[in-house]
Amino acid sequence: MTMNYNTTTKRLKLPEYGRNIQNMVDHCLTISDRDERNHCANTIIGVMGNMFPDLRDINDYKHILWDHLAIMADFKLDVDYPYDIPVKENVYRRPPKLYYRDGRMAFRHYGQLLEKLIYKVADMEDGPMKEDAILLIANQMKKSYLVWNKDSVDNGKILEDLAVLSEGRIVKYDDSFHLADAAFLLESAPKPNQDSGGSKKRKKKKK
Repeated sequence: MTMNYNTTTKRLKLPEYGRNIQNMVDHCLTISDRDERNHCANTIIGVMGNMFPDLRDINDYKHILWDHLAIMADFKLDVDYPYDIPVKENVYRRPPKLYYRDGRMAFRHYGQLLEKLIYKVADMEDGPMKEDAILLIANQMKKSYLVWNKDSVDNGKILEDLAVLSEGRIVKYDDSFHLADAAFLLESAPKPNQDSGGSKKRKKKKK
């Protein structure tokens, strides 16, 4: 008696359903009578649904099961599908490569999140909303700059960096684009240990 091992059998299309379901699908492919083949396919769908009852919480879960049946049959099962099954070429087509910007930042003190935000705003349509967004970004850049240099910062420097980070799509001039004062930005920034200091004072008063 010879033993059959998974390593000697063909690779499963969807391993989560197991070898027995794949064997049922393979058997369904050999049935010549269409009505009997349809009945077999519906039976397989019922078994697949019982294996994963959580799928029933998903909208149109039956469509998913029929798609999986088509995949396990290598799209060769000729039955009356209740849904449009996917095209084989689309299932196995490699998705387009996603574009990722490298981790290098032109100005580390502004942070990568702010650089991405500048890119988004630069693509916006011209108008009051875009102008308000640019002003908010420029003030945030100034505040971030002051974290590294608390003495002062030239507004022209901020606007120059803004033009660089937007690749020349956002160009503003100091005489027509007014940023908040450095003192105001520093006052609005959270101060470290402010809460703990206040709680200590309140404790002393209680004594």
